[in-house]
Amino acid sequence: MIITNGKIITWGEDILEKKAILIRNGVITQIEDQTKLLDQFPEEDLLDAKSQFVMPGNICAHTHFYGIFSRGMAIPGCPPRDFPEILSNLWWKLDRALTPEDVKLSALVCIADAIQHGTTTLFDHHASFNCIENSLDILCEAVLNSGIRASLCYESSDRDGPNKSVEALKENARFIKRIMSGGTGDGRVSAMFGLHASLSLSEETLERAVGLNNGAAGFHIHAAEHAVDQDDSVMKYGERVIDRLLRHGILGQRSQVAHGVHIDAKEMAILADTKTWISHQPRSNMNNAVGMSDIHSMLRMGCRIVLGNDGFSNAMWDEWRTTYLAHKLWHLDPRWMNGMALKDIAIDGNAAFASQQFSADIGYLRPGAKADIIFVDYHPITPIHSGNLPWHVLFGFRDGMVTTTMVDGKILMQDRKLLTIDIKEINERTQELVPLVWHRYQTQFPH
Repeated sequence: MIITNGKIITWGEDILEKKAILIRNGVITQIEDQTKLLDQFPEEDLLDAKSQFVMPGNICAHTHFYGIFSRGMAIPGCPPRDFPEILSNLWWKLDRALTPEDVKLSALVCIADAIQHGTTTLFDHHASFNCIENSLDILCEAVLNSGIRASLCYESSDRDGPNKSVEALKENARFIKRIMSGGTGDGRVSAMFGLHASLSLSEETLERAVGLNNGAAGFHIHAAEHAVDQDDSVMKYGERVIDRLLRHGILGQRSQVAHGVHIDAKEMAILADTKTWISHQPRSNMNNAVGMSDIHSMLRMGCRIVLGNDGFSNAMWDEWRTTYLAHKLWHLDPRWMNGMALKDIAIDGNAAFASQQFSADIGYLRPGAKADIIFVDYHPITPIHSGNLPWHVLFGFRDGMVTTTMVDGKILMQDRKLLTIDIKEINERTQELVPLVWHRYQTQFPH
């Protein structure tokens, strides 16, 4: 197709007008003068952007599909007083309550939310400890049918005993082998080796994970999200979390550690030296009251920072705004978190991470890049150009402004209508399923 009549935000140069985009086989092949392109390809299908902004789809570097089933759910008893209680009283009980159908529906609901908010690539970190075997295949089917792009892994952990720990590790290894053998066909699904966090992983489990992975994929693990992760590592193993992960060979240029809130300067240096990706999720950090990652120091040390949402809504511009504001408040200084620094993380960092993971050019509009594109119905009241674009995103872009979403040149939503997911049917089914999930969750609490 040819996309016409758009104001093109490439994230690589200034905003382009009177240009059109030619897409072939899911890839952008030309961005040229519109009249010239139409004359050159008179038989091509046309997609009229109607003067909207045309830009790359958003990328979420760390999320949890199944977490969406916690929306509106009450935790019995007193509210959790800290992050360890949030894990034990909420997430570890909720993930045990999931059936195969729950896994599928929670993924579809989350993916629909992503499409509606213009998020075209997601890095999921899944857990369902009473539904481990083939759970990644269930997610993979949801991703493939929806048209989205996603990296999948299983959150291996010792928290439910050695048998399920081994089963979770094998699920990662099995799915990675499937992906490496071309088992999904079109390259929209990739795999990482999922691990929960140092505090729930024994020496034997980490050794087994590295052995099963055998260098086939990068690792995706939470690290030092709360101080308890550091305390546990120091008391049990005599070293800090990042040092422990380094010793086991978990870190590296294909691996991601999520959060990194409670790491010290030496750990930052290790992450920079190993080129390990670090994902930042400020909405989650604030909600769990765990603190705020020192991403300014990480950036100065050469760390590779990316932006995720940790299971919050896939409105990634909300994560932009939270990042921009939270660091100012955390440091009591309005000079912290410049808009261009945020662009370096959320656009350039996420694009580099996704491009590496999917072995494709993702996150920009340019010849050779994947046609992961959104239309944004934004009408700026002040001048807009590459020099102030991040601030327009921060203070102008809102939910509902995304009208069209495509991945690999396939339209997933047009004029705000989802084309690959029947959201009405899915919502009706989740209304039936979620009370059962919540009931199973509640029965895990002592009376």
